[in-house]
Amino acid sequence: MQNTVIIAASLAVAALLMWPRLARAKLWMATVTPLASIIGSGFLVLGPILAESYGAWTPLAMALLCALSYAIGMAVRFNITAIDRHGHDLRSARLETVASWLLSLAYVISVAYYLNLLGAFAVSLTPWDTELAARWVTTAVFLVILGVGWIKGFAALEHLEQISVGLKLAIIAGLLVGLAWFFSDQSLSGALVVSAPTLTGWPALSLLFGLLVTVQGFETSRYLGDDYDAATRVRSMKLAQWISTAIYMVYVVLVAYVFLPEQIETSETAIIDMMELVAPILPLMLVIAALAAQFSAAVADTSGAGGLVEELTRRRVPVKIGYAVLVALGLLITWALDVFQIISWASKAFAAYYTVQGMIAVVLAQREGKSRSLVTAFAAVTLIAAVVTLFGTAVE
Repeated sequence: MQNTVIIAASLAVAALLMWPRLARAKLWMATVTPLASIIGSGFLVLGPILAESYGAWTPLAMALLCALSYAIGMAVRFNITAIDRHGHDLRSARLETVASWLLSLAYVISVAYYLNLLGAFAVSLTPWDTELAARWVTTAVFLVILGVGWIKGFAALEHLEQISVGLKLAIIAGLLVGLAWFFSDQSLSGALVVSAPTLTGWPALSLLFGLLVTVQGFETSRYLGDDYDAATRVRSMKLAQWISTAIYMVYVVLVAYVFLPEQIETSETAIIDMMELVAPILPLMLVIAALAAQFSAAVADTSGAGGLVEELTRRRVPVKIGYAVLVALGLLITWALDVFQIISWASKAFAAYYTVQGMIAVVLAQREGKSRSLVTAFAAVTLIAAVVTLFGTAVE
């Protein structure tokens, strides 16, 4: 019965997302890109990490993480509208160049993050569930992406993003229904768990900084100017952050109080073992969601990074060479670091990018004569992003 309800919920959400009136709505189409980035990989790893580290305080940790990303998004949204109205001045243009280079670096690390998770989930339900096998799967997918990008480009794969978002949201809906069922059963039987956090103080805060990449992705609205006006891009970013925050908060509340500490592992695929306790159908559904979401996200970021490098070097480095450099660096990261180290470094790279975006917001707000309180708010966002860059740590 539980499996049937989970599948029905997933099919209902899939049908809603395929409804032509929604699927073709301009705002929804603009929202798909940032939402795909925010809700992708983070959903697969956040639950176990937060529940193991913060225990009963998990919802507060998640709320702080979402609040941080929304505050940074406020600065990025201001930049979208200010640049649309009056363009860059000399200072902001120079900062934008720095930000673009940092974003290229962040893309390189995030692609490694996506594909290492893909590799781990690809082997998770097989007899070859080892770190070595996962890394070889990751390596093979890197080479496939390089081959497609080098020979044909990614235009043929771009439509996968909307399909993967729909699939992912449908499976997440089924997962939340399954968790709600399990939570209700545990509550009625008096078996809810209130665990003490294993981290407190500065270590708890620095770990949260190191998880910033799991709620990152909203900034992609900033780069949709060829397809959408500034107002639509701002609304799409807000909507993507609201939807993802709602999903994340419901998810962590349902996860934080139903598992004993010994049932929570610190591994990239821990969510699979945890969900097997909830409903037999969920592990397979999660693997399907992971494979689709991680591949499409990696394709999108590879394409974005290659295009950025070509633009920043004024076409002296062709986009195909950009793809090759990204794949080479990604393979180096894959074989040198584990997934949690990659998550931390990706968070640092995006935080560095957000630091510069905050600086741009300060410059543009001063140029436009905005209130001192707004300039101070942007300066605070810049400072916080800098602290995240310097002090974010990886899961041990």
